[in-house]
Amino acid sequence: MNLIKKNWSNMPGVPNLFDDFFNRELFNWGNNNYSSTSTTVPSVNIVENADTYQVQVAAPGMEKNDFEIKLDGQLLTISSSKQDSNESQDGNYTRREFSYQSFQRSFELPKDVVDQENIQAKYENGLLMLTIPKKEEAKQKPPRLIEIN
Repeated sequence: MNLIKKNWSNMPGVPNLFDDFFNRELFNWGNNNYSSTSTTVPSVNIVENADTYQVQVAAPGMEKNDFEIKLDGQLLTISSSKQDSNESQDGNYTRREFSYQSFQRSFELPKDVVDQENIQAKYENGLLMLTIPKKEEAKQKPPRLIEIN
């Protein structure tokens, strides 16, 4: 099955409201989120509810001090680098393997929707969890009845 984009606008040159809405991405899912060296990067789940966005990053074997989370304008970047060295005490080894892990994932937060001052993060059982609250004015309000005069 092929999906075909249809322009429903009857006025040329005027962007369709639905096209504009559905073409916007909540988070930037471009290829810049993946390693150029084809190495493994942690999987990410993003869950939206009425009050927050929940970002879950699967990173087993790491510690909370291994992560760095930066917010630069609307760009949220989660990165980590960890180096393990298995050194023997006597220095006479026939094999020694280095272990270096690093990754970086970046997401563009929706403008004027999130409360950037209250973003929280915690790492537990191999899962880094970020809670990104929405601003009050951006929260979905329940439907209301409008009285007819």
